[in-house]
Amino acid sequence: MRKGIFLAGSAYIVWGLFPLYFKALQSVPSLEILIHRMLWSLLFLAGVLAWRQQWSWLSAVRRQPKVIAGFTLSALLLSSNWFIYIWAVNDGHVVDASLGYFITPLVNILIGSAVLRERLRPGQWLAVAFAALGVAWLTWQTGHLPWVALALAITFGTYGLLRKTSSLGALEGLSLETILLFPFAFAYLAWLTLHGQNAFLVQDSHMQILLALSGPITAIPLLLFAAGARRIPMTTLGLLQYIAPSVQLLLGIWVFHEAFDQHKLLGFIAIWAALLVYSMEGMWISFAAKKQGV
Repeated sequence: MRKGIFLAGSAYIVWGLFPLYFKALQSVPSLEILIHRMLWSLLFLAGVLAWRQQWSWLSAVRRQPKVIAGFTLSALLLSSNWFIYIWAVNDGHVVDASLGYFITPLVNILIGSAVLRERLRPGQWLAVAFAALGVAWLTWQTGHLPWVALALAITFGTYGLLRKTSSLGALEGLSLETILLFPFAFAYLAWLTLHGQNAFLVQDSHMQILLALSGPITAIPLLLFAAGARRIPMTTLGLLQYIAPSVQLLLGIWVFHEAFDQHKLLGFIAIWAALLVYSMEGMWISFAAKKQGV
């Protein structure tokens, strides 16, 4: 239990610190950072698979077109989420990005209701209502929807739905997604190289190292999370997931000095109230189920 909390918590802390890494790459266009992240992640994951001699799943997947089709869609959603996040961080929207990951659990509730026909409990409806109130307040104050947060939440929530119903584990699934994205990433990088715009070739060694690190920086927290999730209850994991957006929010305010006035604070308070209701309701249901089982 203690080891599981440490592993999963470490993963969320690393994810929370992502803005520091992507800000260091600010001189590289967001799309190119995404391309390098795809390619270096594939290389790193291939090394992990080779070390673990874990290749048998790949030959089995090649004979399952439905699995490949499902992972093609999840790869597109994942790459979209990565691109929006990278752009948001480098364009000064770290606070908005943190909001996206705060509301992701609530978006998951709505996706489960709409797609999986899961019936929402009263507490879940109350949480969704608080979240909707927060989004409406932020929309009214800024004059537009918090589209960065909503886009991140929707793409990641839908991606999570596809991965939840998939037949592959975290390591194999991400490996397949990067394999499917590789031809497009390689073609674009080749085009940049022909036009003398490949940052890995024209930037200094410091930037080259940072770009190459995008592989392990992407894969390692995912592996930590997968290892930790197997050792702790879902209720504990659900509480730990708020570490990442909390760290991102603090970085956005204290390190990158993004605007966070009282109007935005009120919107966040509504979202936090929704998450409190959601978490407490989930813990109560879990406790009641265990008590009934006893």
